Amino acid sequence: MRLPLSRTAPARGGWPKRHGIGPIIGAVAVVLLAAGCHVASTGSGGSASAMSITVAALPGVDDAPLYLGVTDGAFRKAGVQVTVKTYDSAQQTLQALETGSAQVAVSDYADFFYEQSLHPGLQIVSDGYDGSSNVMEVLAKPSSGITTPGDLARKTIGTPEPQEFPFSAEVPYSMETLATQAALLENYGVNPISVTWKPMPAQNLSKALASGQVDAILATEPYIFQAESQDGAAEVMDSLNGITASLPLAGYFTSRADDSKDGSALSAFRSALIQAQTQAAAGTGLRSVLAHYSGMTTQTADMVTLGVYPTSANAGGIQRVVDLMDNFSMLGADVSASSLIFR
Repeated sequence: MRLPLSRTAPARGGWPKRHGIGPIIGAVAVVLLAAGCHVASTGSGGSASAMSITVAALPGVDDAPLYLGVTDGAFRKAGVQVTVKTYDSAQQTLQALETGSAQVAVSDYADFFYEQSLHPGLQIVSDGYDGSSNVMEVLAKPSSGITTPGDLARKTIGTPEPQEFPFSAEVPYSMETLATQAALLENYGVNPISVTWKPMPAQNLSKALASGQVDAILATEPYIFQAESQDGAAEVMDSLNGITASLPLAGYFTSRADDSKDGSALSAFRSALIQAQTQAAAGTGLRSVLAHYSGMTTQTADMVTLGVYPTSANAGGIQRVVDLMDNFSMLGADVSASSLIFR
């Protein structure tokens, strides 16, 4: 859910604000420098030997507080030198974590738990981003006759490509398909197997809908905005309501090896990140960060509706993702969210 949007997308006008843009920068392993995103902290006492953390990230709404914490000096004040490296996918950020290229990785929870079930040894440093209304939607053309979730049976829905997961016609293969299939089944009584799910690059979804390659699309921002403003698409269902309302979507993760070696640095990083999350929740400075680092225009950044930036890791809330994944047979082993939270 993090691929580029053209900077020339037209304004939304009077439409309701949306949220959830994905990375809109795709340069792999780019270190953000100077006043931007490579901060050489000196610590609260002025010592030149600050603790260091490298974060593998996906610039977008989900991890915007990370960039806010860098630009406003929260990490420097906490005595942590933070280097942010940007990647194209959650798969790449988790690989950077596993190879030691980064001590912290940003990922969505579905990909994280899938990777943890296959290769145990990861931990949750901090909850990062929780969903809210209109973060994730299924859309169709008004002329299609698809106006309710029940109309999606026997239709083809275009979705973002999977990252960690292999594609499956019968099992969800991403955070988006997990939430949407759970909502379809539990909220509307639509069997997800009655739907044909067609993965494709996220930036192609709107075009695929407009050209008739698919009957509907499953999108997050900025692609909801793109499909509605450029191609006249209309919402069929909100994927994050009922059983999936306020579902945690993304977080910050580390390996147990880094936990044992760099516990103090990780604790200081999390403390500063929580400050940045609090600031982001209040909206202070967040729009300028989005415009600067996500690739959006200032106008688009001003229009984006935000979800929730939690200031603590709610094990029960995060476990909901695990439970949904278990219900759809997406995990190869039992996973307990509470046992994975870094303390």
